[in-house]
Amino acid sequence: MFLSSMSPSGSRIPAPAARGSAVAEVDTPALLIDLDTLDANMAQVHQHVIAAGLHVRAHGKAHKCPAIAHRQLAAGAIGICCQKASEAEIFADAGITDILITNQVVGINKVERVAILANRVTLGVCVDHALQVDQLGSAATRHGSKISVMIEVDVGLGRCGVSSAEAALMLAAQIGTFAPALTLGGIHAYTGSAQHLREPAEREAAVAAAVERVTAIKWALESAGFPCPTVTGAGTGTYMLEAASSLYTEVQPGSYVLMDADYAANHLPDGAVPLQHALFGLCTVISASPTHAVLDGGLKTFATDHGLPVIMVPGWTVKGLSDEHCVIVPDAGAAPLQVGDKVRLIPGHCDPTVNLHDWLVAIRGEQVEELWPVLARGALF
Repeated sequence: MFLSSMSPSGSRIPAPAARGSAVAEVDTPALLIDLDTLDANMAQVHQHVIAAGLHVRAHGKAHKCPAIAHRQLAAGAIGICCQKASEAEIFADAGITDILITNQVVGINKVERVAILANRVTLGVCVDHALQVDQLGSAATRHGSKISVMIEVDVGLGRCGVSSAEAALMLAAQIGTFAPALTLGGIHAYTGSAQHLREPAEREAAVAAAVERVTAIKWALESAGFPCPTVTGAGTGTYMLEAASSLYTEVQPGSYVLMDADYAANHLPDGAVPLQHALFGLCTVISASPTHAVLDGGLKTFATDHGLPVIMVPGWTVKGLSDEHCVIVPDAGAAPLQVGDKVRLIPGHCDPTVNLHDWLVAIRGEQVEELWPVLARGALF
């Protein structure tokens, strides 16, 4: 599905493999998606959340790939999230009909596009300032569209969001002045700072503090006559906590379908089943010596904001990356690697790593089953 001889950007970058070919024949550097693991991760998270009575709204920023979004919907998600107006347009063009932009949209050009898009799909947008409401409301009124507005609450990330009930009440009142073009959809409260706290108790404390803050703001809104039907947020590292909170109505995991080395470093509570790695960088050894080997994937292949990739060859360690190279070094007694060998690595951070690639090579076992363009790659506006 979505296969094209053109890259998502329109340049003539061929896919790194052909359907039905062996993984050993995939050109490198490339990103592999293990389909069995992808589907198992989806089933594990979705079943847990749905059993708790909440909705899954999968976050498309992790994969930027409509083919994966469609699989998430087929597995029970009610819609997707994204971060940019341009991402929302790309997912909508691919047939996704329920989208929440979990970000503030500012600027006349952007809000015009959002208002037009809202005539095609069910669309939500986050706000934390009066100017955002005014721009969205004016544009939606001009285009006769309807946008669900989520008031974002800062629950410890120190990024976007209001920090008081008073600010939320002012925004809710302003949203009401643009009815029916704008409606108050509820609260967006993403506990981003908790996602990579390593110990379960740390994550529990962070989410408990967020729940306390959001509960107070939700009560203030509803007491003033502003319905607040949805409380949305959470992520791969904390979704079980929000699902058990009795406050959140939907969760927004993103990395859960792919996983990366950073999320794998989180310690899980007793009895929890870890999600497995479905995303791998495939690289070729292009140089080898007694002291090290060099792979053909560097900083333009792997994001390193959350650490270096982890090589899946026993006894070998990633020493460092440059633009087009990855230097790996052996422990004493490690089996040598030869020029031409292909090896897999686990990215440190899946989201920005995927954004570096035009294609995802979906495999089952050792065979290529699908080729998925990363259609929302570079969608920054």
